Amino acid sequence: MTAPDLDPDLLKAFLAVAEHRSFTRAAAMLNRTQSAVSVQIRRLEERLGTKLFHRTRAGVAPTSAGEELRGYAARILALSDEAVGALRERSIEGVVRLGVMDDYGTIVIPPLLASFAKSHPQIRVEIETGLTATMPARLGETYDLVIAMHPQGRGGGELLRREQAVWAAAASYPTKAQDPLPVALYPPGCLFRQWAAEALDAAGRPWRLAFVSRTLAAVEAIAAEGLAVTVVKAGTLPALLHPLCERDGLPPLPAADIRLHRARNLSRGGTLLADHLQWKISESTTIC
Repeated sequence: MTAPDLDPDLLKAFLAVAEHRSFTRAAAMLNRTQSAVSVQIRRLEERLGTKLFHRTRAGVAPTSAGEELRGYAARILALSDEAVGALRERSIEGVVRLGVMDDYGTIVIPPLLASFAKSHPQIRVEIETGLTATMPARLGETYDLVIAMHPQGRGGGELLRREQAVWAAAASYPTKAQDPLPVALYPPGCLFRQWAAEALDAAGRPWRLAFVSRTLAAVEAIAAEGLAVTVVKAGTLPALLHPLCERDGLPPLPAADIRLHRARNLSRGGTLLADHLQWKISESTTIC
C-alpha cells in the first residue's frame, strides 16, 4: 500500500486551524475562505484515514491524532523552507571585499572561506591582509567587511573572540642573555608594536628594533632563526615559535579584541559571509 502524500498546503491549513482553534481565524490568516480551509482539512483527514479535529464549546481542538501530527507537520514545513532557502542562496552572486590581519588571513580565514564557498559557490571573496587599524574607516569604499584587532573592550563592531598577546621566539632563544633585547615587529600603527615598546620601557628592559615587516611570515622567519623575539596572538602562535613569559624576563602583554565590522547597506552576499565568519570564529574559542 502506497503511503499518502502530505501536501504542504494541507499541512499549513492544518497548523493554522490547530493554532487558532478556529476555521474562521485560520482562514483569515491564510487569506482563504472558511469553506476552502474546511475542504483542505477534510482532504487531509481522508488521506490519513483519521479525524484530526473535534468541536468544543470554545471552537475546535486537535484530536490525539491531530496533536501527534502537529509536531511532524511543523518539522516537514520547516525542512521544506530550509531546503528552498539553501538552494536559493546557492544562486546568489556577487563580490565581497574582506580586510583582515595577516595572521588571520593566512591561518584562520582560509578554511572558513572554503566551507563558505561550498554553500555559496557564486559569491567571490576578495581578501586583503595587513594592518587593520585604518581599515574600518574605509568600509563601503575599499572593504565590505573588516576583521580588525582592537584594545580589549574597544573598537565597536561585533566581538568575535579575545586574543592574548604573547612574546614568542625560537625554542632555544636565550632571552635573558640578550641586552639590549632584539625585537622583530610590524610597522607603526600595529597594536603589538605599541604594546611591546610600552611593556619593555615600563619594565626598564633595554631593547632594540632588529627587524620590521608587514608580513607574519617574514617576522616569524626572523624569530624562528633565533635573531629576535616577536609578539603574536596566542591563538595563532606559529608552529616554529615558542611562547615566552615573565620567567623568561619579559613583561606581560595586554589582550586584544578581534572584531567584525560591516559596511552599511551590505549586500546579501556580504551578509551571508559576515554571518558565516561571525559564527565560525566565535564558536571556535572561549573568550577569556
